[in-house]
Amino acid sequence: MGGVFVLRKPRNGNKCRRFDRCNTMRQTEAEFFSEQTRMRTRERRRGRRRRRSFFLDMIYLFRPCSSNILFFSLLILSSATSPALSSETENLSPRNQTLRPLEELNKLKAINQHLRKINKPSVKTIHSPDGDIIDCVLSHHQPAFDHPRLRGQMPLDPPERPRGRNKRSGMRPKSFQLWRMEGETCPEGTVPIRRTKEEDILRANSVSSFGKKLRHFKRDTSSNGHEHAVGYVSGEKYYGAKASINVWAPKVQNQYEFSLSQIWIISGSFGNDLNTIEAGWQVSPELYGDNYPRFFTYWTNDAYQATGCYNLLCSGFVQTNSQIAIGAAISPSSSYKGGQFDITLLIWKDPKHGNWWLEFGSGILVGYWPSFLFTHLREHASMVQYGGEVVNSSPLGAHTSTQMGSGYFAEEGFTKSSYFRNIQVVDWDNNLVPSPNLRVLADHPNCYDIQGGSNRAWGNYFYYGGPGKNPKCP
Repeated sequence: MGGVFVLRKPRNGNKCRRFDRCNTMRQTEAEFFSEQTRMRTRERRRGRRRRRSFFLDMIYLFRPCSSNILFFSLLILSSATSPALSSETENLSPRNQTLRPLEELNKLKAINQHLRKINKPSVKTIHSPDGDIIDCVLSHHQPAFDHPRLRGQMPLDPPERPRGRNKRSGMRPKSFQLWRMEGETCPEGTVPIRRTKEEDILRANSVSSFGKKLRHFKRDTSSNGHEHAVGYVSGEKYYGAKASINVWAPKVQNQYEFSLSQIWIISGSFGNDLNTIEAGWQVSPELYGDNYPRFFTYWTNDAYQATGCYNLLCSGFVQTNSQIAIGAAISPSSSYKGGQFDITLLIWKDPKHGNWWLEFGSGILVGYWPSFLFTHLREHASMVQYGGEVVNSSPLGAHTSTQMGSGYFAEEGFTKSSYFRNIQVVDWDNNLVPSPNLRVLADHPNCYDIQGGSNRAWGNYFYYGGPGKNPKCP
């Protein structure tokens, strides 16, 4: 009504007998209604200010990531439109109901801080057919140089290679990774880094555990769900290892398990002081969000506790190559009774500076692990292992059906089971030599097994793998 107050005519019992009296009543009533209106208006304005202040605080807190603002808005909306509370929800205290959204907000804040730490500014971005985003980052801006011992430095020049390496062994097409299939490359002076996304970290148990292996030591039934079929050498001093590793895409039963094939460079005891350097391929839905086989690296100096990580997810491995993305998908992979593909990896200790270098294929240097990352491995390795590993989470109380290698037992042989071939070690004088006294071990042979051999074409080799759950694997 345009802000005009409409006063009803007084009832007969309250008739005004004098004009000035009626006029006074009308003024009093108008003042009363006006005061009530002003009070309601003030309350509405205070409420709007409080709500606006709250949402501005939330937007300021999460301004780096607009998706989080959307998530928070949906969270508020869903709580406001949710159906009647169940008896279980009714038992929750008001304090707990208040803290739960705040805990989620704190978690998202920690995730965004971690993403800003590991995702570095890029000079070029490449979108891979498998959904990966590859950032071309200036080499001296990669995560390794966040380490206090490396800050302000540049990657080292290539070291002296081991003698006796066959430059033609393990030849692979230049575009062996999906992100390069369309001819895209990173410029010289940069390194390609797979971008970590929010959903990658959300799949992990926590921000602190993202990009890390669970702690495990022993190669027996008490190995915390980790099962192995490996060839190994021990008892001497080792300064590197080399092998060609058959690449497959094994089926992984659930997101909390993985299947990998790799080389381990090991020193220290299988206790709190274990040092390892690792490289190979893996299928890990939790880490990558899919089932592609991916080229990976790993390191630890305290038995997978506080130090180390996969790939470039922490300060450690220094990448020097602009054409290989660690953590990116490998293509093609092998097929049962069909084409076979393998990758050749060489890890060795630089005799001059003591760093551990990684070479891929025929002379392609990937990068190095600085010697100061380690304790025992600053000197040499005491054991080298080659082979497969899976995580068995025992879903529904039964053994997992996650496959190792091709998913077939070793007895199947070439084109059917997975293999390691041309297995070698680097000796004290920087020579590549056949692995002496190579032994094989499978800690659950009814689930995954291994068979070794030697010939002129493949040198020392073994077949390994298996389907996991089967009538003989409880």
